[in-house]
Parts: sequence; C-alpha cells; structure tokens
Amino acid sequence: MDVYGLVGNPVGHSLSPPMHEAGYEALDLDARYVTFEPPKDGAAAAIEGADALGVAGLNVTIPFKQDALDAVDPDPLAERIGAVNTVDFTGEGRVTGYNTDAVGAVRALRSHDVALSGTAVVVGAGGAGRAVAFGLADEGMAVRIANRTESTAHDLADEVPDATGHGLDGLDDLLADADVLVNATSVGMEEPDATPVSADALHGGLGVLDAVYRPLETRLLRDASEVGATTVDGAWMLLYQGVEAFERWTGEEAPVEAMNEALRAEL
Repeated sequence: MDVYGLVGNPVGHSLSPPMHEAGYEALDLDARYVTFEPPKDGAAAAIEGADALGVAGLNVTIPFKQDALDAVDPDPLAERIGAVNTVDFTGEGRVTGYNTDAVGAVRALRSHDVALSGTAVVVGAGGAGRAVAFGLADEGMAVRIANRTESTAHDLADEVPDATGHGLDGLDDLLADADVLVNATSVGMEEPDATPVSADALHGGLGVLDAVYRPLETRLLRDASEVGATTVDGAWMLLYQGVEAFERWTGEEAPVEAMNEALRAEL
C-alpha cells in the first residue's frame, strides 16, 4: 500500500483527505491518505520522518510551506515562489518539493475556458498571490499585482516576469482593460458581503477566480456573474492543486470528476 499525507498545523479542517481518497478509489489504487500535525517548528523533522517511514508523498499546508522549502530539493518554480506544498519521495536519493498552487490556479481557469493571454490582475501578494502571479506570468500574461501594502506588491513584481506592483487605490483602473482577475486574499471568507473589488470595476470580458472557497459563492463572484464575467470559485483551484499532486505521485491521470464530487460534498 502506498501512503500519502498532509503535514500542517492544524489539519483537522483539511479537505484533502476525502478528495485524494476518492481518487484512489476511482482508480482502484492500493493507497491511503493520512494527516500529520507536528509542532509549528517541526516541518523538517516531519518530512524527514515521513521519508524514513516510507511515505510516498506529502502535501504541505499552513504554517509549513516556507519551512518545507529548506527541507527538500525544490524544483525551479517552487524556489521562485518561495514555498513548497507538495513533496515527492520517489526520486532516487532525492526528496523533491513542488508548488502546485500555481498550476492549480492555471488549470482552474483553463477548465472554465478562460484564455490565459493578455493582462491579469492579482489581488494579494501573500503566499497564494505569489503562486498565482508566477503561474500566470509563466503562461505569458502581463501581471498587475495589487496589494494593501503597496511596497510588498512592488517587491513581488520585481521577481515576477513582466509584472508591475500597485496599491489597492488604483484597482479600478487596473481592471479596465484586464482579461483575468484573481482574488488571492481572504476577503470574503469571514464576511460574506465583503469584496476586494468594486462591482463597478468589473466587466463582462473578465475571467474571475476567487481563491476563497468558503463560501463557494463570494460577493466578488456574484458581482462578476451579474456583469457577464466568467466566474471560477476557489474549490476549483483547491481541486486542481490536489490533482497536480496526485498525478505527480501516482503517474496516473487523476479522476478529476470523482475528486471534485468528493471535495464539493464536504463544502
């Protein structure tokens, strides 16, 4: 039996176990997905211990994504993003770290026929924002990063190809000719009527991804839908980052429909 798992603190709320277990069941794989909750300074020890126990792969979540970077051999994308959320132990003498959040956002948008060309506006320059900005830039998009602390947006833009950094004050102007909008902040999670973007700034030519998945339909997505924009809820990004990890670990094409059903049944 192959064992995969999730390292985080806390992990009790995670939706990864049912999603991955549904994938194993759909493909009749002899595999299980378990959770590990080490102390908050225990990322490296947890990864080393999992390797010693013969665990085949790990997902890594808060607060360990940055710490995991120093405990593995990161691939170039994870190194640029500065965080690891997927670890593969199957390489010969090599523990490899990946960041599937970037691919998750790209695949989520593509699954809704959003063209990844032109200009993207990414709201937020934290962990999710970094991953999304690099992912969209690697697709060839010009990326405008807007953040509450403008200097942080500028710092990230200096690292991302063809990117510019901005404060939130000019967000409406940034969106006027944009093709893609991604909310990579937690705005809309705890206050359902909160939104990072004025409804007046939205238009029908946008593809809008909100990384928030609780609730599934945020105020941002409702406003975007009303003006005819293509909307993508955060569960799609969560799904596809898991799909990417699943495929890296197993070498199989992930049963996306089964994993999506299991994920949404928990939401």
